[in-house]
Amino acid sequence: MTNIGIDETSVYFPKAIETAEVLSKKTGIPEQVIIEKFGLYQKHVSDDTMQATDLGIAAAKQIVSKVDPLSIDVVIYFGSPHKDYLVWSCAPKLQYELGTKNAYAFELMNVSSCFPIALKVAKDMLRSDESIENILLVGGCKESQIIDYDNPRSRFMFNFGDGGTAALIKKNSTTSAILESSIITDGSFYEDVRVPAGGSKLFPSFETVRNRQHYIDVVNPTSMKKRLDPVSIPNFEKVIRQALKKSRYSPHDIKVLLPLHTKRSMFRELLQTLQIPEENTIYLEHHGHMSALDPCIGLHFAKEQGKLSNGDIAVAVSAGTGYTWAATVIQWKGG
Repeated sequence: MTNIGIDETSVYFPKAIETAEVLSKKTGIPEQVIIEKFGLYQKHVSDDTMQATDLGIAAAKQIVSKVDPLSIDVVIYFGSPHKDYLVWSCAPKLQYELGTKNAYAFELMNVSSCFPIALKVAKDMLRSDESIENILLVGGCKESQIIDYDNPRSRFMFNFGDGGTAALIKKNSTTSAILESSIITDGSFYEDVRVPAGGSKLFPSFETVRNRQHYIDVVNPTSMKKRLDPVSIPNFEKVIRQALKKSRYSPHDIKVLLPLHTKRSMFRELLQTLQIPEENTIYLEHHGHMSALDPCIGLHFAKEQGKLSNGDIAVAVSAGTGYTWAATVIQWKGG
């Protein structure tokens, strides 16, 4: 069977930085709490000159500069749903700006859980369609823009940062192999986290702007926590174990875990549950949470830091509000 893998990755971060000290002044939360509890020393934030799509394009150009852009058959956007415009597909912009004229383009949207799912979709497309050789995954995030620091209900999202990332998925990759995936959705959380205004349910008006309803919000944090806490770590563990089992591996085989950025206590609880040492993972404490981008950025950093050798197993795992948990296993083949 043809090997399908991730051949290249890239990242891009805007220059502006908000430190834990700055966030402390914005939120009234002590700096040490932001560092120790939120797991955040600093994060990158974009100015008005770059949108989520621009951040993704800046990352993807680093890959396109190494390959013939006309060899890309499909471009898939998997990043934040907070884009340049509300009812708008950013995929054509990506295709045009990257010069991938032979590619068709579309969006794959599942908020923060999307990268492991995008890997599965790309692999399945390459496996099922002989005419496709190369798929470019592109993600951008500017979710720092939708935080209301005066809203305590959205406190757990104060770690949202901005950035871009991309991954080239191809047949006959000599760098890695995308193995199996596992995905769980619990739709009972479908309305817990959302931007209240702007959609068809609460159309924009002077009142929605005055009431600050165009920022991300949590309906009832106490209720969500009561329902989410008992299932969150078990579902993370379940998708990881299931994806590994389908790939004929176990948690003991994980060389690098590539999770989304969560509060430090949840991160450590997951590592303890799987018995994975902290040095065998990537934790984005200098970047924060960037929607679906985190595991892809983590993979790029793992490569840069020499954490992966030939034959090593990495697992990209994430979760998105709604709520969906997803994991995909990657076997490294590069040096």
